[in-house]
Amino acid sequence: MPPRSKLVSAPPYAVEAAIERLGAHLRIARVRRNLSLVDMAGRLGVDRHVIADAERGKVTTSIAVYAGLLWALHLLEQLEPVADPALDDEGLALQMSEARTRAYPRRTMDNDF
Repeated sequence: MPPRSKLVSAPPYAVEAAIERLGAHLRIARVRRNLSLVDMAGRLGVDRHVIADAERGKVTTSIAVYAGLLWALHLLEQLEPVADPALDDEGLALQMSEARTRAYPRRTMDNDF
């Protein structure tokens, strides 16, 4: 079995807290819709323990499970703005500061010896 990554065995607090909040929010959305763990698991085709793990914020739970939960709860559109390049203020600022002033032609290798 491959060794566990440090991100999984000891995630940064901010990462762990964000995943736990997401799981808690998904649980609230499921309960508000009066869906049981078994109902939700059936919709996604997974075991109910997988849903419970996601709602507890288990860091080894696949992003596909979280996306599936959002889809099943009709909340998938809320995933769209995550890491949207247009909303990345820091990345946009860095891009502007390092913007190329002119394009350079591609250098191709020739076979002339």
